[in-house]
Amino acid sequence: MAECTHTDAIGDFTPSSTEGCSECLRSGDRWVHLRICLTCGEVGCCDSSPNRHASKHAAAAGHPLAGSFEPGEDWAWCYVDEVMLDASALDLPSHD
Repeated sequence: MAECTHTDAIGDFTPSSTEGCSECLRSGDRWVHLRICLTCGEVGCCDSSPNRHASKHAAAAGHPLAGSFEPGEDWAWCYVDEVMLDASALDLPSHD
């Protein structure tokens, strides 16, 4: 079974936006679902969205982990190891 070897990349981040995909908001585009970079907090749109900003950010910045930024969802994805993670089991920063 595949495991993620990149949990050490989780940073102490603040979400770049609480309103939606940062890049789509700037350009006036739309998104389907939101993801948050677990290294720096960049909020981007999912791969089902026209612009796929979360994946583009991960590739450009070399940040391997993104989590769902959707209410009620508690999972993360490692782009490098191509494995889903239970975000509740990760040591994520609290931003209450």
